[in-house]
Amino acid sequence: MQLKSTSLILIATLFAVAGAWRLSHAQQAPNKVEIVAHRFEFSPSEITLKKGEPVILVLTAKDVTHGLKLDAFNQVVKANKGQSSQVEFTPAETGTFVAQCAVFCGAGHGSMKLTIHVTE
Repeated sequence: MQLKSTSLILIATLFAVAGAWRLSHAQQAPNKVEIVAHRFEFSPSEITLKKGEPVILVLTAKDVTHGLKLDAFNQVVKANKGQSSQVEFTPAETGTFVAQCAVFCGAGHGSMKLTIHVTE
C-alpha cells in the first residue's frame, strides 16, 4: 500500500511539473489593436505597445484604400475600402515611432500619421 501511495504522489508531482513547464514556456497571445483609417487620419492617432510583446494591428479602411507603413518595424499593411487587413510583429525596442499612410488617398495624405509609443 505504501508503494502505491508513493507512486501516485510521484505521478501527480510529474504532472504538476510538466504543467508548470508548459505555462512558463507558452507563447504569449498577441495583443490586438484596431485602427480605423479614413481621410485623412487614423483613429486612434496614438497607440502604446510593450517591448517584446507580440501585437496584431488590424487596419480597417472606411472610405478609400489606405495603408499603414511602419518603417521602424519593417511592416506594411494595406486595406481596401470597407475591408480590414492585419499585420503581426513584436516591437524590439522602446521609443516613439511614426507610421504613415502607405497608399495615396488624396490631398491630405501626407498628414495621415499614427504615433506608436513602445514602453518597457
